Amino acid sequence: MTDTDTTTPATPSGTTPPVKRSGVRQMMPTMSGKLLAGLVLIGAILLFAIVGPFVTQDPRSSGNDALLPPQPGHWLGTTSLGYDVLAQLAEGARGSLIVGVSAGVVAIVLALLFGVVAGYLRGWTDEVLSLVTGIMLVIPGLPLMIVVASYLQVRSLWVVALILGVTAFAGPAVVLRSQARSLRVRDYVSAARVAGEKTARIIGVEVLPNLLPLLASQFLFAIVLAILGEAGLSYLGLGPNGSITWGTMLNEAQGGGALTRGAWWWFVPPGLMIALFGTGLSLVNFAIDEIVNPKLRLAPAAAKSVREARKAGRDKLGRRATAQTVAAAKERVDA
Repeated sequence: MTDTDTTTPATPSGTTPPVKRSGVRQMMPTMSGKLLAGLVLIGAILLFAIVGPFVTQDPRSSGNDALLPPQPGHWLGTTSLGYDVLAQLAEGARGSLIVGVSAGVVAIVLALLFGVVAGYLRGWTDEVLSLVTGIMLVIPGLPLMIVVASYLQVRSLWVVALILGVTAFAGPAVVLRSQARSLRVRDYVSAARVAGEKTARIIGVEVLPNLLPLLASQFLFAIVLAILGEAGLSYLGLGPNGSITWGTMLNEAQGGGALTRGAWWWFVPPGLMIALFGTGLSLVNFAIDEIVNPKLRLAPAAAKSVREARKAGRDKLGRRATAQTVAAAKERVDA
């Protein structure tokens, strides 16, 4: 059930009212510079992760000379064991993305259970699920991951992703729970309950669609945290066994003394890839935040109107500004 506003807002003569987006388009972020930059960064890294392993040599082949600097044939040099850094970087992109996306899915699924379900049902269900969420919040995430990973002798990519997802759901669950409690008292949700709709259908049809921008934002944030968490675990030697990720590359570079031996090409590329991918996800996340927070969405338009008014020499009420008001405005800007 959706409330539809059929009234048309009055607009000043000579101006064109803004075109309203409806349906799914209303929940999509508008194209902006930061969104475009984020999509370009994410797309380039995804393309590198997909195509890279097919155009580079075997990342586990040690037949190359050790610690070669970047040169034709080895564009990012080699490691102390003769591994090609570019080949390992491409293979590590796959591993890190698998861990990040898988951990993000696990975190969001658990956040839906402990956040949305708890916020909508309330009562003892809310109390029990909120208790579990509160316990996970007060336990430091990184030490918990270290303790759990240290007890596991065999750690595949999926096991590491599961550990990271389970230890990262509490934050999104709190945010989703507060939003679900707010949506629970909306008119269309109350009307669905009065109409006899089942709880599962109300949550799936009436509540979740209104949480899609927030879910997307929390999902991207969980991916960033998972990739950083995997890099931290791998750097400590607790990463996935037998797999190559950006974190395991940093661990091998640290163990091989890359910094002291001046082999910057060994540790800079994986660290740079983590930073660029995190930056891309963050830029997209900022664009999604403009949907969740109306103040962020309206801020650029408000700032633009203020700048245009200053250029036209008019005050906030649309009147021609005097020299004194213009001078006062300039003093406020300089301050």
